[in-house]
Amino acid sequence: MPGRIPHPPLQDILPPLIFGCATFNHQYNADPFALDTEGLVYKTLSLGVRAFDTSPYYGPSEELLGAALNSERTRRDFPRSEYFLLTKVGRIGGESFDYSPEWIRQSIKRSLQRLRTNYLDVVYCHDVEFVSDDETVTAVKELRRIRDQEGTIKYVGISGYPIETLCRLAERILVETGEPLDAVMSYANFTVQNTTLLTEGVPRLRAARVGVVPNASPLGMGLLRKVGPPSWHPGRDVLKDAVKQASDFCEEYEDAIEVVSIRYALERWLLEGGVVGSRGEPAAGVPYRRQTVEQVGGGKLGVSVMGVSNDAELTRTMQVWRSILDGMEDQQLVPVPAGRWKKDHQWSISRSKTVALMADGIKDIYGDLYNYVWPSPGPGYVNQHRKA
Repeated sequence: MPGRIPHPPLQDILPPLIFGCATFNHQYNADPFALDTEGLVYKTLSLGVRAFDTSPYYGPSEELLGAALNSERTRRDFPRSEYFLLTKVGRIGGESFDYSPEWIRQSIKRSLQRLRTNYLDVVYCHDVEFVSDDETVTAVKELRRIRDQEGTIKYVGISGYPIETLCRLAERILVETGEPLDAVMSYANFTVQNTTLLTEGVPRLRAARVGVVPNASPLGMGLLRKVGPPSWHPGRDVLKDAVKQASDFCEEYEDAIEVVSIRYALERWLLEGGVVGSRGEPAAGVPYRRQTVEQVGGGKLGVSVMGVSNDAELTRTMQVWRSILDGMEDQQLVPVPAGRWKKDHQWSISRSKTVALMADGIKDIYGDLYNYVWPSPGPGYVNQHRKA
């Protein structure tokens, strides 16, 4: 068996924008097999996005992503070494979890097959709040054993919702193993409604020497949408009512709340999350060309995970991302040669100020519900998994 292969720190190489593939799932799309996943993945890579986040829990997501990445034109134009694959272990169903070493090994083997690759860049323990701390520590140790002895994993992390749980586990793993986690992914905790990832999470995660802290779900699991949250959303009704008021407020400025929310989360986390971010290549987008962090300030950039389902959503997201980076660059030296309008840089700065003002107005609407977090797991949760 191969020994451990040394890899550069994840915070030196992970791209700051990650394509989230939870959308390749029945939870977000009635028929994920009807999506043009091959075309979407190819265009994503063409626009400079170089990382994909998925999970066995996301239904057919791993299989659809694996097929898309291994289409003839994608393999021709984007070899495996050009992008990062991030997946997860441990969560089997809505209330079914198995963090045992036996299941971890089986899950990794299956993910490699589904994604049609011989290695995984990052593997998270999925939604750690649903199992005991001891189970999570055991799973992390098994993932690291696979990393060191089999070489099919490069980096190991944890993911979940409650900030306290993520911090507590990161601290314990560092103390017990002497090695910090490569990544801790939080979701729905840095949005226009809740910024506890920054205020409560970042200081402790930095102290636990966590490599990178990606911020996922800037729409709060679909909470921050004009059409309202999905029926299964765990937030309280009073929170959903407040979001409706915030949405109406945005409409007065001829903006949709999701547009404001995405811009706010991407831009603010890119800057304020930089202390737990990475120096990987930014996704240049519209049109793509290679770029370094030195061209957008020189420091680490906060890492965000964005999910889209179709070409229009991808195009809008990349336009927002690109305009944010343009606002960080030196006047028009990058936007103009790249073929974008001269006014893009000024528009980005103006847009940033407008969104910041709107975010303040939204915060006032939330009142005491600002930084509200819903319980996870919910009341009465019992792990439904039964081992054979």
